[in-house]
Amino acid sequence: MAAICEATTIPLNVDAERCFSESVSGIGDTVRMLADSGAAGLSIEDWSPETGIDPLPQAAQRVAAAVAAASESGMVVTARAENLLRGIDDLDDTIARLTTYADAGAHCVYAPGLHRPDDIAAVVQAVDGLAVNVLLWPNGPTIPELAELGVRRVSVGGSLANAAYTAAMNAAAALQG
Repeated sequence: MAAICEATTIPLNVDAERCFSESVSGIGDTVRMLADSGAAGLSIEDWSPETGIDPLPQAAQRVAAAVAAASESGMVVTARAENLLRGIDDLDDTIARLTTYADAGAHCVYAPGLHRPDDIAAVVQAVDGLAVNVLLWPNGPTIPELAELGVRRVSVGGSLANAAYTAAMNAAAALQG
């Protein structure tokens, strides 16, 4: 990752999943390693493939640990509420999670899967001025529409990589005749 950070002047935000530690005590080590590599920010998720969505108090502790470690280097911490991606379509729970992560010190909040304009506006209002990140969806709000809703950061997820892979596969298929 240090090579990527050195190759660009664009601030790099790292999808750090669960900060590669199931214990709160190990989160700081990951954050410091990312900072030492040159990352400008990271995101931390509240979902584990083994146990599912973390109970909110545990998730908030994890966010607070990431924020405490990030404060040493000035890194931006984005706290992610993963429930929408995991089949839990509950806006009230999503907002409760994001506001709790804001209270734990997150600099930005993110609920991948949030795509309805009214829901996005509700999240922006609930976190009261904190930066909100939204994942672009096909046929969803455009970047200017998201900006009008108060969104301050946009992610493209894997869509650019998927487009490149599709183009490469189509070109390879064309070569085969």
